[in-house]
Amino acid sequence: MKEFALIFRIKDISDFRPSPEQMQERMNWLAGIASQNKLVDKGNTLLPFAASAKTVKPGNVITDGAYTEIKEFISGYIVVKADTIDEAVEMAKGNPIFEQVGGNIEVREVLKRD
Repeated sequence: MKEFALIFRIKDISDFRPSPEQMQERMNWLAGIASQNKLVDKGNTLLPFAASAKTVKPGNVITDGAYTEIKEFISGYIVVKADTIDEAVEMAKGNPIFEQVGGNIEVREVLKRD
């Protein structure tokens, strides 16, 4: 099995005010992944990064953000095990909290060095 990072992004940190019931739904979603033995790392469920970021590239070239125009907050991440990226996407689609407060989940394969 491969490992995939599910990176949670929201447009505005003020949007991220889930109720206790919504947080319980998210915990149930995580428990479902863990019960399948597919949760590798719970990460930090809330990383209060600012929307702005800089990337330093060779030759001391500085660009905005990890991507050219990223204007979102990274609110957390988890690492899951799955056979394919499509399976990891299906896990991400089950996360209820982002349907309730908006945002998106980026799915990336974690590359391992042999």
